Amino acid sequence: MKSSPPDFKPAEESASLNAEQLLRRLEWTVLRRLDGLLQGDYRTLMRGGGLDLADLREYQFYDDVRHIDWNVTARLQQPHVRVFTEDREMAAWFLLDLSPSIDFGSGTQAKRDVSSAFVAALARMLTRHGNRVGAILHGGGADQVIPPRSGRRYVLHLMHAMQERPPAGEIGVTRLQDLLTNAAQMMKRRSTVFVVSDFISEPGWDKPLGLLARRHEVVAVRLLDPLELELPDLGLIPIRDVETGEQLLVDTHDAGFRRRFARIAAQREADLREGLTNAGVDALELSTGDDLAETLMRFVDMRKRRSRLSGGAGMPAHMKVA
Repeated sequence: MKSSPPDFKPAEESASLNAEQLLRRLEWTVLRRLDGLLQGDYRTLMRGGGLDLADLREYQFYDDVRHIDWNVTARLQQPHVRVFTEDREMAAWFLLDLSPSIDFGSGTQAKRDVSSAFVAALARMLTRHGNRVGAILHGGGADQVIPPRSGRRYVLHLMHAMQERPPAGEIGVTRLQDLLTNAAQMMKRRSTVFVVSDFISEPGWDKPLGLLARRHEVVAVRLLDPLELELPDLGLIPIRDVETGEQLLVDTHDAGFRRRFARIAAQREADLREGLTNAGVDALELSTGDDLAETLMRFVDMRKRRSRLSGGAGMPAHMKVA
């Protein structure tokens, strides 16, 4: 795996201007809206990397049942929970799939554009609170590792790296499992991990994703385009697989062909969702036709509600006194 040099320098002026403009636009259109939703509770997206045992006390309603100390509970015949002091310094990693398929887009932006905007917005939001972010760029040769750091200038460096990554070309079917396996071997400390990919990959990525989720807080950020789910009636058109170079001439006027395409796409969606469920990770879908701020706000709201539920599930039924 190729690692970027520890002391980076600003990119060319044109690239810097593009990254600066994009980041400034996201700070005004996306981050301000998310700040209002989070109201300072950025831990909704990330959890501390370290936990120190601070105390033991009796179980109370709305305590997280996962913190019950069963040895003490059995000894004292009264449910007790462990109280932790959380390490507020957090690290986030972006595992970025930059294979040729993410260059596709049927509208005004491609999946790569959505990926760049998401990474820029989230990285900036996290680094503003003193957290560190790093990335692994995958596709078109050796993976590039950008070690975790903080600060706005470093977010721009990450954006430059994504923009300047050379086109992958026709490299065959993507092996997302290679990225996940390499990341698991490299990340030693517990982190929040965002796997940003369209998950158009050779099968077998779900197992290493599940192994990664055993140690880290993992969120699968799935990139998609509406045209990948359903074909409109466009007549006779050429279709090319950007990863293998294979080309076909298809008649989208044929209703039977469009139905078969939709059926195959639906099966691919079902397989993808099953793989993510089996891996036990949260999932966020980012479409090229959606508003990034609205999508992130829905996701943050879902994480907040899930956090409240996990912390307020009440005492297990077998522990309740009749």
